Amino acid sequence: MLNRRMLPLLAIGALFGFTTSAVSTHAQEPFYKGKTLRLIVGLAPGGGYDLYSRVIARHMGNHIPGNPTIVVDNMTGAGSVIAANYMYRAAKPDGLTIGHILGGLFLQQLLGNPAIEFDGRKFEYIGVPTQDHFLIGLSKATGITSFENWMASKKPVKLGGVAPGGATDDVPKVLEATLGLPIKVVSGYKGTGPIRLAFDSGEVDGVCNAWESFKSTWRQQVDSGDVVMVLQATVKGHPELPNIPVAFDFLKTEEARKLFQAVVRVHGPSTRPYFLPPGTPKERVQILRKAYMDTMKDPEFLADTKKAKLDLNPDDGAGLERNVKEIFDLEPSLVAKLKEILK
Repeated sequence: MLNRRMLPLLAIGALFGFTTSAVSTHAQEPFYKGKTLRLIVGLAPGGGYDLYSRVIARHMGNHIPGNPTIVVDNMTGAGSVIAANYMYRAAKPDGLTIGHILGGLFLQQLLGNPAIEFDGRKFEYIGVPTQDHFLIGLSKATGITSFENWMASKKPVKLGGVAPGGATDDVPKVLEATLGLPIKVVSGYKGTGPIRLAFDSGEVDGVCNAWESFKSTWRQQVDSGDVVMVLQATVKGHPELPNIPVAFDFLKTEEARKLFQAVVRVHGPSTRPYFLPPGTPKERVQILRKAYMDTMKDPEFLADTKKAKLDLNPDDGAGLERNVKEIFDLEPSLVAKLKEILK
């Protein structure tokens, strides 16, 4: 038989047990349950960065415990510098904001671009969807149909650009400096989508763009022959482009090869980075890294990328982090020369 004086203690114990159980149950719920992640793309809609991000956003939440919603937000300006600075200085490090910018901005940081307020070595990296293969595509209206035609030409072709730090700007500038190609970069567009519109209207003669982006967002111009691929701005050729010459094969000096390799490397394996603000809790970084790579193998995601004609050659967050940090190991003499070329 219970002592009357024990009843209050039992009641308190029962209440305490219920509370502990509720707290325990609550603690076991995934952090991302009921949350919305914001994926900030630093370039305009209609280009490759935007398209990759929207396809990823449709599927990645399925691989995050709690199945959060992911929304894409285009924060354009200064060739994605505005978005990069926002991710470094203003975005909360809570694992709910993912950034996607031009990877060439890391080289611009090394070169001392005064607009850059971030340190790329301090972001938390999630991964890249592909490692871009850049080409120069020119309008058939220029009359230039081959690399040889272009080399013999005296009139500079106008290539649409976004900003220093983008392959649209950096790769043509290093080609002009190392190969002597007649090029004028017309910079300031908010992405390759707006450059495509300028190309269609005759405002620019061409663009340096990733083959991956040409095949998806420039499909009409490629199929119609309005854009002619004249040069692979790479060290090695792409298997789908066996008849288009490779820029590296024409470089005459060791210094030219080093300068070219430095720029192409930045705009290859680290050109499409997905990342989190500095200080994001490590467990959330790991959750998103795993979810990202699981997405890259998801059959529904793969079907979606195939439909959108998006190439995939992903690397994980750890690999991307290594590639970014190695950019800052460039020898000082080359940094000084690139600073002059890419200014």
